[in-house]
Amino acid sequence: MDLVNSLEGRLLFAVPKKGRLLQAALNLLEGADIQFKRENRLDIALVKNLPIALVFLPAADIPTFVGEGRVDLGITGYDQVQEHDAGVRALARARRMSNEWSPKDEKPQGCDTIMDLGFGACKLQVQVPAKGEYQTGKDLIGKNIGTSFVHLAAEYFARLELEQEGIKVDSTASYAGRKLRTKIIELSGSVEAACALGVADGIVDLVESGETMKAAGLKAIETVVETSAILIKSKAPSNPDMVDLIAARINGVITAQKYVLCQYNVPRSQLVQATKVTPGKRAPTVTSLEEDGWVAVSAMVEKKRIAPVMDDLTKVGATDILVLDIHNTRGS
Repeated sequence: MDLVNSLEGRLLFAVPKKGRLLQAALNLLEGADIQFKRENRLDIALVKNLPIALVFLPAADIPTFVGEGRVDLGITGYDQVQEHDAGVRALARARRMSNEWSPKDEKPQGCDTIMDLGFGACKLQVQVPAKGEYQTGKDLIGKNIGTSFVHLAAEYFARLELEQEGIKVDSTASYAGRKLRTKIIELSGSVEAACALGVADGIVDLVESGETMKAAGLKAIETVVETSAILIKSKAPSNPDMVDLIAARINGVITAQKYVLCQYNVPRSQLVQATKVTPGKRAPTVTSLEEDGWVAVSAMVEKKRIAPVMDDLTKVGATDILVLDIHNTRGS
């Protein structure tokens, strides 16, 4: 198959090729009925039922491909978007300082966040040896910092250095032309081992459960960014209608994962009290029953609240309470 020619006319959708976001992203695509088969570990897969091609890329590269308009949509971490944007700012500052910048360089690049996807939550944190002397980020000024998030770490410590000097920091423009006293060491993997091996005094790395951090003898002292998986789009997608369609499908899957449908019968005299318990997302659906004085009610309820909701419904006289899973939804 000539994949290059097969991509013509298709919206390009970047998905993490490995790592902590991959399986949840694939589950989301399945729920949105995006049908594909990835052949022989290829990094491109053609969607069977929509004019879309999935492109499997490292999560850290997805903001670049989307931001430059090479792909239209992407799933990645908010931390990766922030790191990419910090790198763009650093490059722009460097070009301005070297007089290589001109107004025509200000092309409409970058990506727009469509929605938070509700998985992959973690924190990008400053970590130090648990039994060491460092207690705050400012204690690490002038020290060696190991990280794969070099641009975010540089901005973070630049801000701390300015604050230490009593300089008000009102934007990233304040860092222009500034030479860091703190040394940022780029590491591509096993960042948590940097302190034990003597490579760094502290690190800036992602913390999910904290188990890896504790096993490495580290503790978190400050948070740089709180992150989760997000859906992003190019500022100039090739097919805006298809972007909107996919976004609506994915939003429907996410909403369905958060809610269940609660149905019950209740005396009409108790309807006001019952609907206070189940107000629904917009409003409950109420229909009359054949038996006089009774109504049937249907309402969406947050899945995490359903047990106490059922308890409260029973207290106000509701009967025949059913809870049904929602596989997908639209317009919510």
